[in-house]
Amino acid sequence: MIHSRSLAALVLLSAVAGPLRAQQLPADLVVTNGRIYTVDGARTVVDAMAIRAGRVVFVGDRAGARALTGANTRTLDLQGRTVIPGMTDAHAHVTGLGQSLLNVDLVGTTSYEQVIAKVVERARTTPKGEWIIGRGWDQNDWGDTRWPTHEALSRAVPDHPVYLERVDGHAGLVNALALQKAGVTKATPNPGGGSIERDAQGNPAGVFVDNAQDLIGRAIPAQTRAQVKNAIKLAITEMHRWGLTGVHDAGASAQVLGLYEELGREGALDIRMYAMISDDASTIEAWFKRGPQSGLFDGMLWVRSVKLYQDGALGSRGAALLEPYSDNAATTGLLVSAPEHIKEVATRALRAGFQVNTHAIGDRGNRLVLDSYEAALKAVPTADHRFRVEHAQILNYDDIPRFAQLGVIPSMQASHQTSDMYWAANRLGENRLRGAYAWRSLLESGVVVPNGSDFPVEYVDPLISFKSAVTRQDARGWPAGGWYPEQRMTRDEGLKSMTLWPAYAAFQESELGSLAAGKRADFVVLDMDIMRAPDAVLQDARVVSTWVGGRVVYERK
Repeated sequence: MIHSRSLAALVLLSAVAGPLRAQQLPADLVVTNGRIYTVDGARTVVDAMAIRAGRVVFVGDRAGARALTGANTRTLDLQGRTVIPGMTDAHAHVTGLGQSLLNVDLVGTTSYEQVIAKVVERARTTPKGEWIIGRGWDQNDWGDTRWPTHEALSRAVPDHPVYLERVDGHAGLVNALALQKAGVTKATPNPGGGSIERDAQGNPAGVFVDNAQDLIGRAIPAQTRAQVKNAIKLAITEMHRWGLTGVHDAGASAQVLGLYEELGREGALDIRMYAMISDDASTIEAWFKRGPQSGLFDGMLWVRSVKLYQDGALGSRGAALLEPYSDNAATTGLLVSAPEHIKEVATRALRAGFQVNTHAIGDRGNRLVLDSYEAALKAVPTADHRFRVEHAQILNYDDIPRFAQLGVIPSMQASHQTSDMYWAANRLGENRLRGAYAWRSLLESGVVVPNGSDFPVEYVDPLISFKSAVTRQDARGWPAGGWYPEQRMTRDEGLKSMTLWPAYAAFQESELGSLAAGKRADFVVLDMDIMRAPDAVLQDARVVSTWVGGRVVYERK
């Protein structure tokens, strides 16, 4: 007869031996001979890692990794290169990226004449009467920073309706034929939450801001389902090239959500997709009835959040401010949605178990969102809701502590700061800049700051946002010492802002965001140690390879 104490010991030994035996099974992949930043508090930097069945089973030294090498184990010799956890863009627009790869790319143009030249070039290969779509212009980068008018564009391209989105997506420029196709005239009123720029006689001048863009959008033929699916595939391929293994898609339509599931079933969703439901009543209702979905298709798709809009963008003077714009005292910006709508959806989301992520850029927009969240949480008290404010660019100092107090995550894009810093003072004046892009103040209040790009508003490359976060300088090193450098992140914080903090912001920290035993094996090989390289060369770092679940999805030729 076995004594009960001995039986208990045998049970305990068996429980311990199981994981030990599993650990000793050969790995599928061993990564060695490099500098691996785990972003895991237990072992921050190691030189080897072992992966089995898409998950990390060991991080440590080379000897430990060699012990898990079998006859069929693949070995990746880093040759001294650097590894970081797979990077996640915490705020981006996936179909927008895919479409931008097909449409006229206007990013980086420095004059209206350059914009027109690019459209003329596309018109040469586009059948007459077909729409020409583009995106990326920014009048703040031109010698004349006033809104453009349609006349020059209409003269140059008379036979194609043209719609060109501003870089931030919150304004669009059209030509005369597009106005005609959309039926927009002098008599067309401004819609709520939007504005039509007009000439001295009141005629549409060519620019449509925020909700007014819908007046043109309804005239543009909808893309086919196959075209949208192709755009998503193109976007995924492009993201891998820049070291992204995950993305938070900030506003997915019912069609796009269905395509994500279709790609998942086909095994073609090669990126961790955290999809936010667009603010569409029927789509929200359908998903609230279905309930939160997490880690579908072996950890590739999450649908458990909603994307709302409070205001517009700073560059187009649509961001809602508490006081008038410094360079246009006639406006304080636009409210794209009524605060009551934010509160109502947030309250329903809490009851349904969904997160809410609301776009807010101006100090008034941010305050209104925090007020709406506070009211919703009083109505439905919920622990660990992880509501987010997307952008949180301009904050009144009184509102900074409220993020931590309410448990709200500021999801920010560091590259916006280095894009906007040249003209932000014109819009805001010096005093309001103290609460602009204030990630250090937010971090010290007790919240995390997940980082993103808002692509295609900014470039896809997440290392641009890393450099912006830790230096607050552009690629040329301007300004010396950084723009309001007291708001910089440390290198460790900058790395977490692209890895562990986006995972936390998506309820994924137990699965993603760091390289630790049991977590999914998403990682990136870099040709530069971004944690130790001088600030001046950070923009030169390049991705060597990108791995999702221990499988290579991109290799630099």
